[in-house]
Amino acid sequence: MIRMLTLAAAASLALHTLAAEEPQTAPAEPAGMKSLFNGKDLTGWDGDPRLWSVKGGAIHGETTPATPAKGNTFLICKDGAARDFELRLSFRCSVTNNSGIQYRSKHITEGKLANPWVVRGYQHEIRNEATLPNVAGFIYDEGGKRGRVCLAGEKAVWGADGKKQVQGTLIDAPGYKALFKLDQWNDVVIIAKGNHIQHYLNGRLILDFTDADPKLALLEGILSLQLHAGKPMWAEYKDLRIKDLK
Repeated sequence: MIRMLTLAAAASLALHTLAAEEPQTAPAEPAGMKSLFNGKDLTGWDGDPRLWSVKGGAIHGETTPATPAKGNTFLICKDGAARDFELRLSFRCSVTNNSGIQYRSKHITEGKLANPWVVRGYQHEIRNEATLPNVAGFIYDEGGKRGRVCLAGEKAVWGADGKKQVQGTLIDAPGYKALFKLDQWNDVVIIAKGNHIQHYLNGRLILDFTDADPKLALLEGILSLQLHAGKPMWAEYKDLRIKDLK
């Protein structure tokens, strides 16, 4: 009996070891990145002018008691649809609410909508929190049915059977807390190739996701930035640039 327990414990340890990934750093920035923001005004972007502006060279989105968001609202990049790409930017935000970076998403213009800037699709969550799982970097299915599709720290596959399989851990809770910069600028890299998506935070891989659901996987769509309905908040973005990876 003791022998059997020992073997089981060894097998569990081996599985845990296989699941734990070595830290992976972001690739060097490629040549030919295209700027999406001129640092001066919102040329090339469309959103609620009450809520979005440019301050200190950054895109600034803010809701207040006097100017709340009527439902989740977005600043939409008018650059067109992106398929395979590498996106780089920096963000910071308040702790009272959350924001997001939408990609491979769709601008919804029909039906009963809370505002003219409704977007649905993959969202890179933006938060000013450092305790897993409610942190920046997970994928949320904005406007969809899957909710938190892949959490920060996970290497996972969403299968054709509609179930998620976690295959490894990229960063643990203490590691994330040490990596994230509360109340400061944090750097993001998003790389999307086919149905494979990777999120990097401050130079480290924190999410690796393969969407193998033929009905739900998103392969192309627009980019946008979110202001979440609810508590007053602000979020800022700068140095937005993209590389087409066709």
